[in-house]
Amino acid sequence: MKFPRMVYFLLVPLLLLAACSTQKEMVQPQSSAAFFNVDTVQAGEFDTGKMWTFDYPPVDYFKRAYNFNPSPAWFEKARLGSLRLPNCSASFVSADGLVFTNHHCARGALDAVNREGENLPEEGFYAPTLADERKVPRLYVDQLVLMEDVTNEVVAAFETGKTDEERIANRSAKIEELEKRYSENTGLRCNVITFYNGGKYSVYGYKRYNDVRVVFAPEQAVAYFGGDYDNFTYPRYDLDISFFRVYDDEGKPLKTENYFRWSVTGAHDGEPVFVIGNPGRTSRLHTVAQLEFNRDHLYPFVLERLNDMVSVYSAFLDKHPDQKLQYQTMLFSFSNSQKVYIGRIEGLRDPVIMAKKRDFERKFRNSVAARPDLKSRYSSVWPDIEGMQREKAALFGEVQALTFSGIGRPTVLMLANSLAEFATLSAMPEDERARQMRGMSLETMKNRIAGMRINEELDRAVLASYLQWASARLGTRIASFNAFRGPQSPAEAAASLLQRTNLTDAEYVERLLANPTEIASSTDPFLAYVNGVSSHARNVRERFSDVVSREQARVQVLGKAVFDIYGTSIPPDATFTLRIADGVVKNYEYNGTLAPVYTTFYGLYDRYHSFQKTDPWNIPERWKNPPPSFDLSARFNFVSTNDIIGGNSGSPVLNKNLEVVGIAFDGNIESLPGDFIFDDTKNRCVSVHSAGILEALEDIYKAERIAKELRQGKIQ
Repeated sequence: MKFPRMVYFLLVPLLLLAACSTQKEMVQPQSSAAFFNVDTVQAGEFDTGKMWTFDYPPVDYFKRAYNFNPSPAWFEKARLGSLRLPNCSASFVSADGLVFTNHHCARGALDAVNREGENLPEEGFYAPTLADERKVPRLYVDQLVLMEDVTNEVVAAFETGKTDEERIANRSAKIEELEKRYSENTGLRCNVITFYNGGKYSVYGYKRYNDVRVVFAPEQAVAYFGGDYDNFTYPRYDLDISFFRVYDDEGKPLKTENYFRWSVTGAHDGEPVFVIGNPGRTSRLHTVAQLEFNRDHLYPFVLERLNDMVSVYSAFLDKHPDQKLQYQTMLFSFSNSQKVYIGRIEGLRDPVIMAKKRDFERKFRNSVAARPDLKSRYSSVWPDIEGMQREKAALFGEVQALTFSGIGRPTVLMLANSLAEFATLSAMPEDERARQMRGMSLETMKNRIAGMRINEELDRAVLASYLQWASARLGTRIASFNAFRGPQSPAEAAASLLQRTNLTDAEYVERLLANPTEIASSTDPFLAYVNGVSSHARNVRERFSDVVSREQARVQVLGKAVFDIYGTSIPPDATFTLRIADGVVKNYEYNGTLAPVYTTFYGLYDRYHSFQKTDPWNIPERWKNPPPSFDLSARFNFVSTNDIIGGNSGSPVLNKNLEVVGIAFDGNIESLPGDFIFDDTKNRCVSVHSAGILEALEDIYKAERIAKELRQGKIQ
């Protein structure tokens, strides 16, 4: 997946790592430094994780670790049975195109197929027949069917440049050329994937299925039982599942041989299991200096924005519960990311974790220094990157204040910025415009802008937040911002600005789009601000982008060094592409006690009653009086040592026979530093157990049609 350069520091992926005492008499958490001499801490064998690529499967390691020697056919079936949704992972679980993923991955689809009077994300959905399965507009799933190494072509193009800027430009041009060539030759959707920060490159070709229909989803209350309080915790009691079906070009259920059979008994304690999915982003191969920049600048900034947005959206929904359907998903996203960034910051402040990262870097640098052929090429990379972090830090606050889209920016400001960009692009010569827009037409951009809608009450609160933190970073040195901000309090200024703007009027926006030359001369306060500050903002962004470009060039060189020293013995950072992560079903110690390997439905009802049947521990009506046939002792959720992160949601958990024993939906609180380090002593993947899923489908939802299809592997 590609992201715009200036958005790279605003991404919001998932997981964490914290030190817990194993001594029961210690009830207060203490820093791990209290138990270790950080000078003696050493990097672990798997600090860089276990997110193995299918390009370089770790066959020898699997044989050594599990006495398991999977064949090439095993890996091929594992790859072809796995799928990628726009933001999640999934898998085929029947010969008739049944697709398995999480409820939280399906929430947007449920919103999209809602009919008048329905609230499917909260009420759930079940299609009793094929005819009742609802097609989701614009939803697709991708299946990875082609992998081909193109490292030599990309690296050769990169090395022809004489400056860092030329090298980056040459690399980008070669990647674009390769993607176009492979797409035209294969008919697939082809992307060039970067591994080891540029040490290796592969073309991945995806077969896309566009006819995807909702089959089943439980109610929000049981899919997200415990809400934000229980998020990233364990023990858990969540039925975080959903089913879709892929249809072929003739409108019939897709016939496929590449699917995973269902395990009725599911995962067992101590059993090796494999999570196959698309982890989003990690930074485990970053230098210590880059991690320190994230710790001191990037992550605190994002967390501050997320804290504000959680407060704003929570207050809004408390006041307007009738608008929950429209805004609840956004609040879930903010609160989920909030925990992620708290965990990341705490991890980067943990002296033991950072001591491990420093030890890895020290050994890496020593390995480079020990080889004269590598020392001359790579020894300057680390000090160069360290210097660039200082350059970025000096510009970071101002760049953020003058970036008008992303977390914590009001819609009205994003709209003003989009209009200003539209006016600039409209005035360009056609060839220059095409180069800038990279395939997007002016008409498409125009339609997107016209479709932007402003909730004035929400925007007023978000705008007040923006004015508060932008003032702290800009001070009074920029005249256009001073005029926009005014002498009032942030809340008063936000109310005044929204009262004076015309951008909340859709007809006014349409007139500007029809006459883009009027945008630059508009006296609207938001357009006047964006236009007035544009020259200065562009200069600051270009300076920051220049540093980022130079950093990318040095990171590419560092990636080559990683590959020269370690080869494929360590996995590359996650790139939202298909990976296989091995682990075992295993408990762990926490809070002075032991977390169970499995939870059962008894635990669900215990929490329901313990919290006096209140949200977020309330349960749907159909669950309150289960039938006598319902087995409360059935395994519900479980934990394993697999390495996952955001993007892995919906990944199937498979045994050696490639049978579904569960589905990954979360990590525990200890796994959040998984962005930059992996530690399987505490990190756990939290999954829904395949046996518990069948129990719920058959006895609570009476969804016999789906249960039979899972048991038999095809429609009955």
